[in-house]
Amino acid sequence: MQIRIWDNNLKVRLIGEGLYNMLFWMYFPFITVYFSGELGTHIAGILMTVPPIFSMIGSLLGGALTDRLGRRPVMLLGASMQTLMFVFFALSASPWIDYIAFIGIGLGGAIYRPASSAMVTDLVPAQNLRQVFATFTTVNNIGAVLGPALGAIFFFHYRQELLWTCAAVLLLYFIAIYYIVHETLPGSAKITKGSIRITSLFKEQWKGYGIIFQDKVFLLYILAGIFSLIPIMQLDLYLPVYVFEHVPAQPLITWNGTSFILTSKEVFGWLVGFNGLLFVLFILPVTNWFRNWKERNVFILSSLLAGFGTFFVGLNTNIWFLFFVTIIFTFGEMVRSPVTQSFISRYAPEHSRGQYMGADSLQYTIGKFLAPLTVFLSSWVPPMGVFSIILVSAFISIGLYIQLFRIHVEQPATAD
Repeated sequence: MQIRIWDNNLKVRLIGEGLYNMLFWMYFPFITVYFSGELGTHIAGILMTVPPIFSMIGSLLGGALTDRLGRRPVMLLGASMQTLMFVFFALSASPWIDYIAFIGIGLGGAIYRPASSAMVTDLVPAQNLRQVFATFTTVNNIGAVLGPALGAIFFFHYRQELLWTCAAVLLLYFIAIYYIVHETLPGSAKITKGSIRITSLFKEQWKGYGIIFQDKVFLLYILAGIFSLIPIMQLDLYLPVYVFEHVPAQPLITWNGTSFILTSKEVFGWLVGFNGLLFVLFILPVTNWFRNWKERNVFILSSLLAGFGTFFVGLNTNIWFLFFVTIIFTFGEMVRSPVTQSFISRYAPEHSRGQYMGADSLQYTIGKFLAPLTVFLSSWVPPMGVFSIILVSAFISIGLYIQLFRIHVEQPATAD
């Protein structure tokens, strides 16, 4: 599905989210370092466990409001919250106010995302969902590759200017949503008009989520996703610990007797950059290669590649071997990303699509709580023991996906 024939809603979102994501990656990787310097490492470590909780609440609330109020109003709410929080952050003279603003930015983004994903599903035929989601992933990963390199300069030396730029971009995006984006809420979802009591609204939404979590297929999907994400998330968790402690400084290349030596930290930096570059170059081709595969087989392949790819890291410390296994576990993440979004988009009932999109975020939130256990265990368990636990997690996810698709029959994607 070529971008030029996309609905204007999708084009506006692709540009707006692409620009914001670039700026996001210019400050996000350094935020923990910033709070550690201002408040101390131990306090910062505790504080950084709180934002995922607010993100979970924001996703559930945003998903519920998406089905009740419509996609566009919730996107406007999320974008306006982020804009105000960036202004708050830029004007702040206290790290504690910075922290509150940081939580507010995450909360606004969490409210925005279910509505954004639901709008894609409203507008895109089922057979094109993987390609469209893959396009958004490509644009986001361009920011993930370039953002940290720029942020290393701008965040520490021009932080206020960076924060004001983020606020300005989000304000322009808010204006674009307001004037260009049209509502896509399906007719089967009723928009309630008039005044709404907040307490009644929350009771009604939690009741709706209670019904969702009685859905056995959805629960298996969330559980399988949690275990499949544990290997994928290790690039930001146990892998840097392992590389820093066990991978020695070594030459990347040797030419005419001259070697380009990388320290262990530089080796990890190259691996992260290579991971991002693979995403930018191959997410769309990989999505096309697997477009006719059943979702069941793609999920299983993803868990196998991510699990074994991460496990293989512990077998050899040579940098070129590490580049090779990076390809394996990156492709495991790559094949999974668009299919995860298309699965829940197709599975969710039309009238509660936003709620399902919001609840879908739980696998990421819970995964973020469980995945760091590998770092905790590394103090007592040798590296191959930790990598074995990661591999077992991948096998558990495969078992859950097999059970999931025994009770859920895939429907072929057809043109709308």
